[in-house]
Amino acid sequence: MVKVEKFIPKAIDRIKEKAKGKTIVGLSGGVDSSVCAVLANRALEDMFFPIYIDTGLMRKGETEVIEEIFSDMNLQVIHAKDRFLEALVGVKDPEEKRKIVGETFIRIFEEEARELEAEYLIQGTIYPDKIESEGGIKSHHNVGGLPERIDFKEIIEPIDDLYKDEVREVAKALELPDEICERMPFPGPGLSVRIIGEVTEEKVDVVREANAIVEEELLEQFKPWQTFAAVIGKGTGVKGDVRVHGWIVAVRAVGSRDGMTAEALELPWETLKKIETRISGEIPSVARVLYDLSPKPPATIEFE
Repeated sequence: MVKVEKFIPKAIDRIKEKAKGKTIVGLSGGVDSSVCAVLANRALEDMFFPIYIDTGLMRKGETEVIEEIFSDMNLQVIHAKDRFLEALVGVKDPEEKRKIVGETFIRIFEEEARELEAEYLIQGTIYPDKIESEGGIKSHHNVGGLPERIDFKEIIEPIDDLYKDEVREVAKALELPDEICERMPFPGPGLSVRIIGEVTEEKVDVVREANAIVEEELLEQFKPWQTFAAVIGKGTGVKGDVRVHGWIVAVRAVGSRDGMTAEALELPWETLKKIETRISGEIPSVARVLYDLSPKPPATIEFE
């Protein structure tokens, strides 16, 4: 386990050593990037520029929450929903999705950097991101999903030797709010990898609403390491005595320490039934709801 009292000053010194000018921090609102933002703020002061990109692939209410929490950091919010959705049109392969999202992130950061005359980028890569990308399990948008050509002098990763539970300890020591310290992991490519196949605005809307329902029902009572919903295809159903061909939503809830391995939570039948009733009742285009029992391995936590 990391010794936070030693790690924090070393990380600040590392940022000072590497960032020799104006620096952008890619802030997603997750605990990893939030820790990086606070460290960079302490290290660089007025040479630090936090940027949050609303990809249109975020959880329900995510952008508003991030704007409020980081309002004292002069956070710049870039609304880029159309750009990400257009880039993903017709793309079905999960690795291709990750690479497209990764490149789109970088290109937007480069555009903003040119406006600010910034030459460095800080991002919240952690150790499991590197392991999974280098091992070919999946490309993380901030590691294996990065394009070959990048205009920044250097990409700085202050916490790339830490596991998720260690990052949380650092976040607590930095006095970040509990909402950030205990925030569930959320994939960099966002809801695009919680949709099997091509990403469309309709599917994004469905999976966003389903995710919100799952979080409302499970977070407080069962405290999963990660829980979410995914749109995995279409199936037949009956709604209002009419046959429909609607979306199939899979629910995932796992316990884990660092995300390298995970077990599905043994949820009560009543809880699963309530989730199914809410998702199929509140989202008219959903025909059926499933619960994923697969551990990691053999499955990954996310569906793509």
